[in-house]
Amino acid sequence: MNLIYEGKTKDVFKLENGNYLLQFKDTVTGENGVFDPGANTVGLSIDGIGIQNLKMSEIFFKMLNENGVKTHFVSAEVEKGTMEVLPASTFGKGLEVICRMHAVGSFYKRYSQYIELGAKLDAYVEMTFKDDDKCDPLVTKDGLVYLGVMTETQYDETVALTQKITRLVAQALKEKGLDLYDIKFEFGFNNGEVILIDEIASGNMRAYKDGVVVDPMVLAEMFIG
Repeated sequence: MNLIYEGKTKDVFKLENGNYLLQFKDTVTGENGVFDPGANTVGLSIDGIGIQNLKMSEIFFKMLNENGVKTHFVSAEVEKGTMEVLPASTFGKGLEVICRMHAVGSFYKRYSQYIELGAKLDAYVEMTFKDDDKCDPLVTKDGLVYLGVMTETQYDETVALTQKITRLVAQALKEKGLDLYDIKFEFGFNNGEVILIDEIASGNMRAYKDGVVVDPMVLAEMFIG
């Protein structure tokens, strides 16, 4: 295996068969030791969260594949903390797609003059460039098209996929007594098709129970059972 990329929460290796291997870490994003799925820095380390995030990702990817959503998932070896995935090209130098079901986090900080904390949103989609130095700047559809990062068709397809996936994830969490407030995804393209990449885990979402935000490790344990 060849190490291709060292990420905040995962390392990426190139396999001999042309696929890639994701090695999950025990880190989550946040600031000053506080978890925040929207942050662009490693906030803290939680023992065992890498394996739990892999377990959640495996469950969700299999669920999405069963619902006709194409992803990069091939297989997982939970005991090793690894997931094999298909190769995929990123949009630009990396694009994060956030879907919001409630007004919290950075969305509320930006628009608190216009909306109440926790107000319901109908799968509102935002996109940001992955750029730590610029604090992951927001970008519009027109901006993505003008900059040559996405076509209009790719943007519309990504938004539709994001909303479909978010609602499927929200329903799965609801069955465990959890309310999804927001979630972060990454998409790429494989053989010309837009597919979901990266992971779907507690470190990428904000979920509440009885109006209180749930710690990532507790969320994983509640979901996996």
